[in-house]
Order: sequence, then structure tokens, then C-alpha cells
Amino acid sequence: MKLIIAIIQPNRLEAVKAALAEAEVFRLTVMDVQGFGRQRSQDEGQRGHEAPANPLRKVQLMIAVNDNFVRPTVEAILRGGRTGPSGEIGDGKIFILPLEDCIRIRTGERGGEAI
Repeated sequence: MKLIIAIIQPNRLEAVKAALAEAEVFRLTVMDVQGFGRQRSQDEGQRGHEAPANPLRKVQLMIAVNDNFVRPTVEAILRGGRTGPSGEIGDGKIFILPLEDCIRIRTGERGGEAI
């Protein structure tokens, strides 16, 4: 089992959700987050001095998948999250982490069955 965390542009959320649905990935958590990586914040200049602006709005997806769904999930996020044919700085990142266990609260099922 893996936990896939993706940070994407807010305007790409619907495209990513559609691509995930095509890959038959229907369970996800969506969070509004703020931050910046390589693109940094949009600098605001005032009187010749550069002052960093507020972090940029992003969307974070958390998706727990069984091992056989890792590749289709990542490919769907890449398809839906990339801006234009070659992408742009700020399109986001995908992190893939091992998921030790998953427990469905309602039934007590564990592991891949709980996902």
C-alpha cells in the first residue's frame, strides 16, 4: 500500500479528478494549502526593495492506494496536473510514501481491504 500526496495548481483540480476517474481511482482527500517551491512566491517590489509576497495557493491531494494502483494514479495526476504539453514551473509535485496500515473505522477491516 502507498500514500500518494500531490500538490497541484488549484485550476488543475477538475482535470486531475477527471483523469483519476478514468483510471478508476475514486477515493481521495482534497485540502487547500499554501506554499511555494522552486517558483517561490510572487515578489512584490516596493521602493526598490524586494519583499516576498504571501505563499501561493495550492491544492493537496492525499490518495491511499494498493500497490497495483500506484502507477495509474501517478500517471493520471501527471496528465491532469500538467499545464500545457511540457508543463511549467509551479505545476506541483507528487510524493509516494509507504503506507504501513489502513483501518476502516466502520468495520475494522485492515490493510488493502480497508482502502
